[in-house]
Amino acid sequence: METYYHPQDLPKFEEVGEEAPELAKKFFEYYAAVFAEGELTEREKALIALAVAHTVQCPYCIDAYSQACLEKGSNLAEMTEAIHVATAIRGGSSLVHGVQMRNIAKKISL
Repeated sequence: METYYHPQDLPKFEEVGEEAPELAKKFFEYYAAVFAEGELTEREKALIALAVAHTVQCPYCIDAYSQACLEKGSNLAEMTEAIHVATAIRGGSSLVHGVQMRNIAKKISL
């Protein structure tokens, strides 16, 4: 099935820097540093990235971090739970903005 996103485009990510090589270099250095082992393991960072990828709905990131999670030792249950955490936060953030709606509605209703 043809889709807007093509999995074969994911390996072309670095090509986005061809017209701005210095900016791309800085971004990719930062990106590598972020995902390096630190206070969090590479496995933990991959799980976070997978959850965020679902929140921002990036199919390329979902593909990349699904693979990264598996390569770093996560299992499907852990990956699924990470996605549920992201879903709960995303849903909660929508609901909590309901307080703003309620404040406006109350103000206008006075």
